[in-house]
Amino acid sequence: MDAAVKLRVESGAHMGLRTPLYPRHVELGARMVDFGGWDMPLHYGSQLEEHHAVRRAAGMFDVSHMRVVDLEGARVREFLAQLLANDVGRLTAPGKALYSCMLNEQGGVVDDLIVYHRDATRFRLVVNAGTADGDVAWIGARAPAFAVSLRERRELALIAVQGPQARALTAALLPAPDGAAALALVRFAGCELPGSGPDHYIARTGYTGEDGFELMLPAARAGAFWDALRAAGVRPCGLGARDTLRLEAGMSLYGHDMDTHTTPLESGLAWTVAFGAGRAFVGREALEAQRAVGVARRLVGLVLEDKGVLRDKQRVVVAGLGDGEITSGSWSPTLERSIALARVPTAAPECVQVDVRGRLLGARVVRPPFVRDGRACIEL
Repeated sequence: MDAAVKLRVESGAHMGLRTPLYPRHVELGARMVDFGGWDMPLHYGSQLEEHHAVRRAAGMFDVSHMRVVDLEGARVREFLAQLLANDVGRLTAPGKALYSCMLNEQGGVVDDLIVYHRDATRFRLVVNAGTADGDVAWIGARAPAFAVSLRERRELALIAVQGPQARALTAALLPAPDGAAALALVRFAGCELPGSGPDHYIARTGYTGEDGFELMLPAARAGAFWDALRAAGVRPCGLGARDTLRLEAGMSLYGHDMDTHTTPLESGLAWTVAFGAGRAFVGREALEAQRAVGVARRLVGLVLEDKGVLRDKQRVVVAGLGDGEITSGSWSPTLERSIALARVPTAAPECVQVDVRGRLLGARVVRPPFVRDGRACIEL
């Protein structure tokens, strides 16, 4: 879900925003980079080992650069039904979560986010770091018409713990009632952790294709919990592993696989748009018009059949139909193959070519995800 921006090595002339866990990253020798104005860890020595730690055991990520936004009001559900392309009406039980796009009037994606149902008058959004200020302005301009209040929770830190051992290791560090409540969560649900103190919230969500938790907690408590997780054997992981993990899982990256100029229908996210019941959400008319004439482009997975590495913005050659473009590409440590997400003509066949440094290499079109829960989802 993180906004895609160019990574560059931190220099003495640069000082970005810092999360509460920044001192831990420096102490661990992380290679720090600029990510959307934040000083964030790219890796702690081996991106490959961090990737495998999440697939095989447990890894943790500092995602405190993302923004928590709380919405409250008697008409908050009505407001979100108009604001989001997915239907919050599906969130009938407190704690349930929903992934959705927030669209502009042209159907372009303003941001992708997760919304959590807390109770009848309270919902929580977690939005991307690079779009957070714009998101808050976008939401804030529309909330007063529904008498909904908006509160940015900048005082909260976020830690994602992911991998087959993540839930057990995390729950063991919580007070007994909180740990039991966390382990009882179904996927895409969250709950308060009253035994851990005020403003502690845990959700069974993530951005890696593995099971795990995302924790929201007061910034002052984040360092101690990070240390406890590390002592329990959870490996610190940086942005590099987070990107290869999410790509293997077929999860879109804002600014690459979607943006304000592309719609969910051409970004592999049609499943997040709820057209039923005639709900009038922002961008609906544009999406219905696009759906009526047919989508000219679609987002697909690619597996490189020749030797090479697929990278962002490489040209995809589709015989007789024109060109497409790779939106996210990398080496897959799990599959030991080069994989990508690419936007191509809708009628593209199974076999295409990719322009890799002037050479046309063969690639196979597949349906993402590539990997989920540590297992290959495609035929190799």
